[in-house]
Formats: sequence, structure tokens, C-alpha cells
Amino acid sequence: MIKCIAIDDEPLALRKLVTYIKKIPYLELVGEFRSAAEAKQVVEQQEVEAIFLDINMPDLNGIDFAKSVEQDHSRGPIMVFTTAYAEYAVEGYKANAVGYLLKPYGFDEFEAAAQKVRDIHEIRQQAATEVTTDGTDNDVIFVKSDYKIVRIDTNAIRYIEAMSEYLRIACDDRDKPVIVLLSMKKIEEHLPSSRFMRIHRSYIINLNKLREVKKNHVVLDDNSTMPIGDNYKDAFMAYLNSKFLTK
Repeated sequence: MIKCIAIDDEPLALRKLVTYIKKIPYLELVGEFRSAAEAKQVVEQQEVEAIFLDINMPDLNGIDFAKSVEQDHSRGPIMVFTTAYAEYAVEGYKANAVGYLLKPYGFDEFEAAAQKVRDIHEIRQQAATEVTTDGTDNDVIFVKSDYKIVRIDTNAIRYIEAMSEYLRIACDDRDKPVIVLLSMKKIEEHLPSSRFMRIHRSYIINLNKLREVKKNHVVLDDNSTMPIGDNYKDAFMAYLNSKFLTK
């Protein structure tokens, strides 16, 4: 079920919106409001996954409301705008709305917009990634990737590369890297610090795979080469010095 709210300052329009939402089996109405300001407080306090809202409202218009919600929630609620004014369409899409219903709209139009909401919600659910351990040690982690839960032996990880919102996990025992939607910080929390080190804002390496250090680059045992970032150089050199043998 997709938790959603309806916002419209006109009672009849709000009643119609609520009626249509209740006809869609995968939508769960968790609130209806005649004020965007009032709705904003609710969105900040509880989980809301989709919002159907009017644009032209007196206290806080729908466009400004949508922008304020996006600022507070990087993966904020999915927006569908309703309005009697066609000229607001461009502004609506600039506010990352997935649907735009021009009043008076019918149920078929609403159902089509709701399906777009459902499609995006499913994509987000499929992409949402969690890392867990097996509960006993850090030799095994589990990640969601390509619609599956994947088991990864941390000893087999060569390096991890950040690519925007995604991570590319290169492993000795896999022909292709595992691609996951996850932050570097999150995966670092589940990797043993004795074996893994972040050497660049975009790279974490398995120290057991380290073969050479050339100037400001490292070379792993599979000849992979990656840079050492200025912000991580001191910590990395300290590690090397702790292992360095001299006469």
C-alpha cells in the first residue's frame, strides 16, 4: 500500500479527490487537508509516500509546498498536482510532479496518474538497498541488487567505487561487479576497518589486495589502479608506515 494524502482548499474538489483515492486498491489515504501548511506539519511527522494536491491555494500554494517538502526529504513524497489552470503545468513538472490533472478530471485520468505513482513507488522499493551482516562476524554482508538479495564474502571484495548514488562492488569471485544503491558511509559501517580503508571519496580498497603504491595511486593485485585522495592520504600513509619494514 502507498500511503498518501489529499490537499485542496475547495471542499467539493477535496471530496472528489478523496473518493477517487479510496477507489484505488493500492493507495492508502492517511490524511485529507484543506490547508497545505497543515499538511506540511503532518508530512514532517509521519511517513507519506504520495501527495495529491491542488496548486492554487491561499495560504501556501502547491508548487511552493512541493518544493519545501523536497528540501526536507531527499527522496520525498511522489507529487500529483490538480488545478483548474492549464498555465501551471510547466511549473508543476519543474517541481518534479509525476502527474498533472486539469480540473474537471475524471476517474480514468486520475487512475492513470495513480498508476504512475505506483510505478515510481515500485522502482524506489526495488532500488532501496540495505546492508546487513550475518549476525556473527563481518566476513559476510547481504545487499539488495538487481531485484535480489546478494550474499557477499567481504574477503573477496577487491574495491568499492562510488558512482553518484550507487556503489560498484568488485569481487574476486564474481565476473561482474555488484551494483547497489547505497552510500559509502553506510557500507563502511559494515566492513572490518582492519581490512578495508577509504583512500578517496570514491574508493574503498581491501588492504589485503594492495600490491603497490605509486606516487598518488594504489595498485591492487588484479592491476586495478585508483587514486589516493588528499583528504585520505594521511590516514593511508599512517597505515603504510605501521607496516613498513626497515633495517
